[in-house]
Amino acid sequence: QVQLVESGGGLVQAGGSLRLSCALSGRIFSTYSMGWFRQAPGKARQSVARINRGGDDTYYAASVTGRFTISRDNAKNTVYLQMNSLKPEDTAVYYCAAEYGDYAPRNPYDYDYWGQGTQVTVSP
Repeated sequence: QVQLVESGGGLVQAGGSLRLSCALSGRIFSTYSMGWFRQAPGKARQSVARINRGGDDTYYAASVTGRFTISRDNAKNTVYLQMNSLKPEDTAVYYCAAEYGDYAPRNPYDYDYWGQGTQVTVSP
């Protein structure tokens, strides 16, 4: 059974930091590229950051470039999203997703597996 389990969300003041984690079980983590997405109420799910299976290619949405960092530890089957200088507009449910292969797509419909999501709330 494939599971993606996110953790690390919460409430933080603007300017603060959070680190999200997402652990994959039931598949060989190193064969999957990973993505972090977010969805605010009434809005479409959007790509935040993506990383290929080897960890040497990363992609970021323009709105988070310079503030967020995606990384992975294949030995721990875990992908991370370090979020610094958080803004109220970063408030959303954050999801991690896994796609088999060496490319992490921008389109959420291209992903094979999804986590349950973790809430991030940034207060002004």
